[in-house]
Amino acid sequence: MVVESELSTGVLLFLPYRALEERVFAALAEAGFDDFTPAQARVLQRVGPEGTRLTELAEQAQITKQTAGFLVDQLEKAGYVRREPDPTDRRARLVCLADKALAAKEVADAVVAGVEREWEEHLGKRRMRQLREALTLLREITDPWSPGQGGTPSGQGGGSA
Repeated sequence: MVVESELSTGVLLFLPYRALEERVFAALAEAGFDDFTPAQARVLQRVGPEGTRLTELAEQAQITKQTAGFLVDQLEKAGYVRREPDPTDRRARLVCLADKALAAKEVADAVVAGVEREWEEHLGKRRMRQLREALTLLREITDPWSPGQGGTPSGQGGGSA
């Protein structure tokens, strides 16, 4: 058995995230949003409020453009996204959230808020604030799309799984 102090920081960050993700997916399935995979969700949550180009989705999800296109095709068939012309470049298209995705996001956001309240009750307000501050600081060096890194905002942020 691994002693807690032997767990890497990465594992310690991953464990609560995975627990959160599992609760979000369970609530989504219960609400009738059981027709997408975690891989599709990871692309979906990167679609910005004004839409996002496929190449940007692929880059942010760290997958090939072909894989992103396949996942977006599946999401489009399931009614979560639609493709629209990019008003800034007539040759490009934007992947935009459909009403179904926005409804699923409401469910996911409610679960995330509830889990964060539980974490705050467990850790206390001060520690929860410190955790968020520390993770926000780490984002500066780990997230190329964070403010100040010059990247494109990731859209839905930490709400959905």
